[in-house]
Amino acid sequence: MDNWDEIRTAYQVARLGTVSGAADVLGVHHATVIRHIDALEGRLGIKLFQRHARGYTPTEAGEDLLRVAQATDEQFQQLAGRIKGRGNDMTGELVITSLAGLAPLLSPALTAFQQEHPDLILRYLTGDRLFRLEYGEAHVAIRAGAAPEEPDNVVQPFFQQAYGLYAVKSYADRMGLPDGPDDFAGHAFVGPDDPSMRAPFNKWLRQTVDEDSIRFRSSESRALELAVLEGAGIGFLPLWEAARHDDLLEVMPPLDDWVVQMWLVTHVDLHRTVKVQTLLTHLKEKARAWGGEGLHA
Repeated sequence: MDNWDEIRTAYQVARLGTVSGAADVLGVHHATVIRHIDALEGRLGIKLFQRHARGYTPTEAGEDLLRVAQATDEQFQQLAGRIKGRGNDMTGELVITSLAGLAPLLSPALTAFQQEHPDLILRYLTGDRLFRLEYGEAHVAIRAGAAPEEPDNVVQPFFQQAYGLYAVKSYADRMGLPDGPDDFAGHAFVGPDDPSMRAPFNKWLRQTVDEDSIRFRSSESRALELAVLEGAGIGFLPLWEAARHDDLLEVMPPLDDWVVQMWLVTHVDLHRTVKVQTLLTHLKEKARAWGGEGLHA
């Protein structure tokens, strides 16, 4: 095929279903989109779309084109992400991703890193979604739990985050504190809304506490931590977070099972670049200092 612009146009029409949507994405006039589709169908000698009042629906041939074009588009995104990270200087973008709950630890460390390299644009993305390193969505990912097993990724231990079970003084004044798991009846607990959450301390809570006793629930770990701090009930906090609050009371000594392993993950194509290696060294140094805040480096 000689004209890749026409294929890219057809892909966007098939993906979005309208000429106007494809024109917006491609930054061209809608007449250009129609011209590309007509030219491509004429060259192939087959209809790629059924036209109707609501837009364009791919025919069987159009669906075939969509699958091939989507794979090609993803490969180009992957290539672009890798190229952006291959520079040998500390300029351009550096993208780091982690769970939002790590932001209080990582934001100061990343701020210090950016100040040391002022020509660098640092993007710190948080959330539960796993950013795809193979497509260049991030240069460094910090992940929790079992060691990631995606192919072509370099995985290194980062630190172990320990959790404890706490309540604030205002809760203790209202409800008292249990002497241990055998005394949990009648107490309110804070826990995840999704019972399948895999963190070891969440599993322990579901196995130990009556379901109806989990009175405050959320899908967001930071919301759960804030609920404990506001007195909603007994719940888990990272030890480094608990150390920052004088009104927290430990409900029971931490168990070894409540420790979560954190990992540094990079793609093999970007792992050896100057930017990535400099950041990894910086984060590992910071993690050693975190050992005094309830972490195991």
